[in-house]
Amino acid sequence: MARRKKNQAPEEDEPGLDISSLIDVCFLLLIYFLVTTQIVKKEQELSTALPSTTPSETPPDLAPMLILLEANGNISIKNETGVIELLESDSDARKLPNLSARLELHKSAADMSSSKALVQIKVDGDAVSQRVTDVLNALAGAKITEITFTDLLDPEAN
Repeated sequence: MARRKKNQAPEEDEPGLDISSLIDVCFLLLIYFLVTTQIVKKEQELSTALPSTTPSETPPDLAPMLILLEANGNISIKNETGVIELLESDSDARKLPNLSARLELHKSAADMSSSKALVQIKVDGDAVSQRVTDVLNALAGAKITEITFTDLLDPEAN
C-alpha cells in the first residue's frame, strides 16, 4: 500500500500594505506645510502708556476723548458739547473708518496744541473682546498711545 500524503492547503497569503512609504510621504507633507505657512499677525503691536497711580498736578490742555463701547458692538464718542454721537454700528466690521477719522482729528488737534492726545475708553461688561481690539487697533493706527480704560461717566453724559 502506498503512502498517501495528506493534502495540506497552501498557506493563504493575505495581501498586505506596506505603509512605510506612506508615512514618509506624510512627514514630508507635514514639513512642507510647516515651512511654507506664514503666520498672520492679527493685531498690531500697541505701545500704550498705562496711567500712573497718582494724578498729575497739571491738567491736560486738551480734554480727553471718551469712546463708549456698548454690548451690541456700537461705538460712540462723547463730543465737546457732552452729546453722545454714534460712530460705528456694524459690529461685524473690523475696520472702523468713522472712529479712525475722529481719532486722526483728535490727534492733530493735540499736536497743534503741543499736548498729548488722551483717550478714555468705557467698555460695557458684555462687549465682545474682539471689538475692544478693533478700537485699540484704530488707536494704534492714529498713533495715540495715551489710553485709559474707565467705568465712570459724568452724570450729564447719560
